[in-house]
Amino acid sequence: MKKYSEILKQSSLFAGISEEELFPMLKCLEAGSASYKKNQFIYHMGDQVENLGMVAFGSVSIIQEDFWGNRNIVSKIMPGQLFAETYACTPQVPMKVSVLTDEPTTVLFFNAGRVLTTCPSSCTFHSRLIRNLVSTMARKNLMMNEKIAHVTQRSTREKLLSYLSAEAIKKGCSTFEIPFNRQQLADYLSVDRSAMSNELGKLRDEGLLEFRKSEFTLLE
Repeated sequence: MKKYSEILKQSSLFAGISEEELFPMLKCLEAGSASYKKNQFIYHMGDQVENLGMVAFGSVSIIQEDFWGNRNIVSKIMPGQLFAETYACTPQVPMKVSVLTDEPTTVLFFNAGRVLTTCPSSCTFHSRLIRNLVSTMARKNLMMNEKIAHVTQRSTREKLLSYLSAEAIKKGCSTFEIPFNRQQLADYLSVDRSAMSNELGKLRDEGLLEFRKSEFTLLE
């Protein structure tokens, strides 16, 4: 696990925990790792899980698919971020989403039961770990509310402008990169890709924005 020390120290889950405390704690949490190829499922909808995951290298998408295979991207998880923590904390509840790699990815896993229960050796920073997990879950709830604000806009144009405006404000700059390619962005906003691409072209022609691949510039 020492080769993952930098990403672990940067993660919100281990914020405020010293390196001296970190590695004994990883043993307590039954930490493990696994590597996956691009477009490989880590968890499927319907799985019951006991381990929460943290992306060490690469990225994954949290997706929902209906009976006909139509896909909705709930969120994208980057290095240092967690996934499946809500389901791992309620292992009797089957997952309503799947976790799919966007690229070759390495994931660290931690036993949620060991995270939530103070170990017999009473790790000094275990209570901080629990607070960090609750804080992370609260932030994800806010992010989900933000997504709902985007996808409940009436038109593809309004969904795009809502999302891009929020990203510019979040980055504090009118030029920024988004974590999605075109298909992923369409899946995230729950719109047709062709219709979205047409709308982006119109917004560019109207002088509201410029874009190149995943980089956007909003214009006044």
